[in-house]
Amino acid sequence: MWKTAIEDAVAKTRRNIESFGDLFPHVGEGGGDYKLNPNTDWTDGFWSGMLWLCYEYTGEAVFRDAAVRTVESFRQRLAANTALDHHDIGFLYSLSSKAQWFIEKDEAARQLTLQAADVLMKRWRPQSQLIQAWGPEGDPANGGRIIIDCMMNLPLLYWAYQQTGDTRYRDVAVTHAEKSRRFLVRGDGSSYHTFYFDPETGDSLRGGTAQGYRDGSTWTRGQAWGVYGFALSYRYTGNAAFLDTAKRLARYFLERLPRDYVVYWDFDAPVDADTKRDSSASAITSAGILELLEHLPSNDPDRDFLENGLLRSMRGLIERYATIGEPDAQGLLKRGSYSVRGGASPDDFVIWGDYYYLEALMRMDRGLCGYWYE
Repeated sequence: MWKTAIEDAVAKTRRNIESFGDLFPHVGEGGGDYKLNPNTDWTDGFWSGMLWLCYEYTGEAVFRDAAVRTVESFRQRLAANTALDHHDIGFLYSLSSKAQWFIEKDEAARQLTLQAADVLMKRWRPQSQLIQAWGPEGDPANGGRIIIDCMMNLPLLYWAYQQTGDTRYRDVAVTHAEKSRRFLVRGDGSSYHTFYFDPETGDSLRGGTAQGYRDGSTWTRGQAWGVYGFALSYRYTGNAAFLDTAKRLARYFLERLPRDYVVYWDFDAPVDADTKRDSSASAITSAGILELLEHLPSNDPDRDFLENGLLRSMRGLIERYATIGEPDAQGLLKRGSYSVRGGASPDDFVIWGDYYYLEALMRMDRGLCGYWYE
């Protein structure tokens, strides 16, 4: 099953290279082809990551050449400081230039990635001890705001510490991860999408959401970011609290799988025939559980539950949501949601869903685990 799905994904990615040219896919438009942009969105690294995965899997120059072109695009983006005033720098550069460093040990790619880490460090707010998610420093709405997505951007900083020995990168990443653990993750293993702090004093204010059903609900993609992000923070730090947090988030997620094993967009949204799914949340969580399982002993009491949930989720994606057998489809997974709350591509292809689906498949089949760590 995994092999068939991978071959289908590789074939679609190969065909998309010509279709996309020098542009980057973002989300589908009304269930059709991908909207493209000239490397100006937070999602553009996922296309690079797919190209590098396909190159590692096949060894074909067509994938490497396309991936290298994206890295050059990211070099130009950083030089021009285009649309980098946010915390998603790790999504952009971990899967593009850092991937090239991992695969080819290209020194220019390494230097570009370290420069990207410095851009992310500019989001650090020492007064409130957090990485500000969105907006400029001092922004009245976002000045003290964190979101759970940032857990997947922290590996860029952990890696920069390993490369340079500069403890500032590690200290910022660990402090932000600990704050996220304490305030974004609830006692029952569910999560807030976002949390607000006083930007001057750092005092905690309230949890909320920008994407979920309501402030106190659990947005499934946010939960997925947490599963994978905390597992990666454990890999880099060895802090058992991060491993326990990843397990609790994963258990909460898997305990609420619907009958076809692919989640709705929010665990608290009323379910009827029109309720939107988010296949990307299931793909991210599957990739995150694969990471989590690497750190659990064979006799861990949660291991069987997590393994079974992973298999159910991946089979659900392949059998009911993948575009296998649809050769003209640009995307790999149907029924991803960008923003149900905002009415933006609520039931479409989403490039991050495609990336994590492919990463999970390749990890299961070949041990290729993406570009979050060496």
